[in-house]
Amino acid sequence: MGDTLLHQIGAFQQACRSQNLRVTPQRLEIFSELARAADHPTVEKLHHRLLQRMPTLSLDTVYRTLGTFVELGLVNKVETVEKQAHFEVSLRQHHHLICEKCGIIIDFDWPLIDQADLPEEARKAGHFERKSLIAYGKCRHCL
Repeated sequence: MGDTLLHQIGAFQQACRSQNLRVTPQRLEIFSELARAADHPTVEKLHHRLLQRMPTLSLDTVYRTLGTFVELGLVNKVETVEKQAHFEVSLRQHHHLICEKCGIIIDFDWPLIDQADLPEEARKAGHFERKSLIAYGKCRHCL
């Protein structure tokens, strides 16, 4: 296990404790598998991977657990134009490129967006904490 993964798991366990959420074997496996994933898996893909180690794990448990993790800010839900959401564990601010042909999701940094204030029209709509940009197009492999 790499240092980054160990750090993420440690931060996850600490965050669970601070939220009075038990660190069950299922929650730990779901988080760990998601932390290892580089492809922003859907719930179904994540469940399929976990079945190899936890054959009795239900799809409903993965759905509910990820919902709890998102609600507590432990994982990010990447909304796409597809019907299925994708998930990731990330300790840093970043944005996403989504290929409209193959569906790959690529992380990228854009400090200019991160540091910019929201336009006045958006500020008038309320108080918003996070900014996330999603750009759609074709990846270099699909061009």
